[in-house]
Amino acid sequence: MAGHHHGHQSHSHHDRHGPHGHMPKNFGRAFALGIALNTVYIVVEFVFGLLSGSMALLADAGHNLSDVLGLAVAWAGAELAKRPPTDRFTYGLGGSSILAALLNGLLLLVACGAIAWEAIERFSAPAQIASTTVIIVAAIGIAINFGTAMLFMGGQKDDINIRGAFLHMMADAGVSAGVVVGGVLIFYTGYNWIDPLVSLFIVALIFWSTWGLLSEAIRMSLAGVPRNVNLDEVQDFLASLQGVQAVHDLHIWPMSTSENAMTAHLVMPGGHPGKDFLADVQTSMKSGFAIHHITIQIELEDEEAENCETNCSH
Repeated sequence: MAGHHHGHQSHSHHDRHGPHGHMPKNFGRAFALGIALNTVYIVVEFVFGLLSGSMALLADAGHNLSDVLGLAVAWAGAELAKRPPTDRFTYGLGGSSILAALLNGLLLLVACGAIAWEAIERFSAPAQIASTTVIIVAAIGIAINFGTAMLFMGGQKDDINIRGAFLHMMADAGVSAGVVVGGVLIFYTGYNWIDPLVSLFIVALIFWSTWGLLSEAIRMSLAGVPRNVNLDEVQDFLASLQGVQAVHDLHIWPMSTSENAMTAHLVMPGGHPGKDFLADVQTSMKSGFAIHHITIQIELEDEEAENCETNCSH
């Protein structure tokens, strides 16, 4: 006789652990403000990049444009993740935040390629740079990008989608700082090739900050075990519970960028341990392993061999 227990305990999943609890309301305004500020700055940066002849400013403007698109994608993913479950999407649309993070990473890689191509071409014919203009415009960018990053500071530890927005803005602040340094060096040395060199430095910084985000987004989109969950530790914890003889068919995957799910079969010769046992497991999974939705099947000892015949591929 097999028993099933879902971590929701008869509650719909968005009542207790749904996206609403993981996406503070003020992030909507944070996204809107961040997009508005960066859009205005892109226009300013592009215009003065053309007027000053600075490839670094134009490169940064292109990068900022990709980040505005990234913020819009992240915002859309966050909003879709708030929608309640339906008959067709029984877990809701939380997975859209994973797709948003994945698309964000791809957008940044495309921006890297475009900026690097243009910068390399500039090495053969460095343009005259109005270094003072470059310094002033880039300094404004430091303030805007850092301020925007702080809007997402509170949620970046628990949500890869929010972390993507935070890292993009922090990288932008660093990039703008690099452009300022380049402008100062050009002002004092007159070496205009410093400008495309700074552009390549920008590309390296973007790529470095993007790669971890992209690899984690790919892992999550393939239902891989989340980076913040140790499968062996979960296995050992379940096996150590009183009355548990063996653990098998353990699966852990992300439902969204902020919620994880788990299923497991526990072999318990003594039979079903009761609701208190299952409630304690649910609490431990949430507090100790950041797993919000669990499904546990209790099996008697003599059923394990029978289950293996049909589930040995797991």
